[in-house]
Amino acid sequence: MRPITLTEPGTVLPESELILNPDGSVYHLALKPEQLGDLVLVVGDPGRVKRISERFDQIEHQGQNREFIAHTGTLRGRCITALATGIGTDNIDIVLGELDALVNIDLTTRTPKKDQRSLTIVRLGTCGALQEDIPVDQFIVSHSAIGLDNVLHYYAHENTDAELRLLQAMLDHTDWPGNLPLPYIAFGDQPLVERLGHGNHTGITMTSGGFYGPQGRQLRAVPSVDGLNDAFSSFRFPGPVDDQPLRITNYEMETSALYGLGGLLGHRTATICAVVANRLRKEYSKDHHAAIGRMIDQVLERLVS
Repeated sequence: MRPITLTEPGTVLPESELILNPDGSVYHLALKPEQLGDLVLVVGDPGRVKRISERFDQIEHQGQNREFIAHTGTLRGRCITALATGIGTDNIDIVLGELDALVNIDLTTRTPKKDQRSLTIVRLGTCGALQEDIPVDQFIVSHSAIGLDNVLHYYAHENTDAELRLLQAMLDHTDWPGNLPLPYIAFGDQPLVERLGHGNHTGITMTSGGFYGPQGRQLRAVPSVDGLNDAFSSFRFPGPVDDQPLRITNYEMETSALYGLGGLLGHRTATICAVVANRLRKEYSKDHHAAIGRMIDQVLERLVS
């Protein structure tokens, strides 16, 4: 995914559009540019921030506003920010917009900078597997994400040919129901995906706009479409490596906006998730906290030299 156009450098952004706190920090994240690392590890659960930062050699900043908790510190000489986003692509829209503002907008003059800076943003999340052969407590890295939400429809963007081919194949395979929103697609940063994907499962992630009905769960309210998860699980698409087909591997709730906005704004993005449930086996992890700890250790080992 790439932008059709971006706001020109030097354009003054009104106070109503770029909202800053009295101390000069960005509105929701309550961060200042000097409080942000070039590697940002985003998590949905606010409690997971401490689990990351306790592995730092030193913590230099801690802040919180609403559900957005940020710890910035160093590990083996690299500056890292662990940031809680809360749940959903609507929060990712806030997070990516404000992270980009911190590095690519002059907050004093309220103008986009001419020289753009690229962050590495990695989501450490949890997910539900959509393939029977992926056990709980293993890790899935998202090659790409298909958005069942609406966030990227509000941004001027265009897809690569490879993205469009994959999306169209999924729509054809599922005979996409007309009563549901039209999905969009975005690829992650492929070198970063490959680095994190070694020895883990890699596949297509479905990013849903909710946890129950939008992921085919039925409590009392009944989903409007039956059999969609089975159609996702049976989808295959020619893969980029060793002729292994890409599969739809998992459900979660943030990656499509992360990959889409990352592509528009020029940031390197990837998602790795611990599998806490296998939707086909109807299984749930007995100790997903331990799996998350192993995932944090693995990501830090692979990304911080």
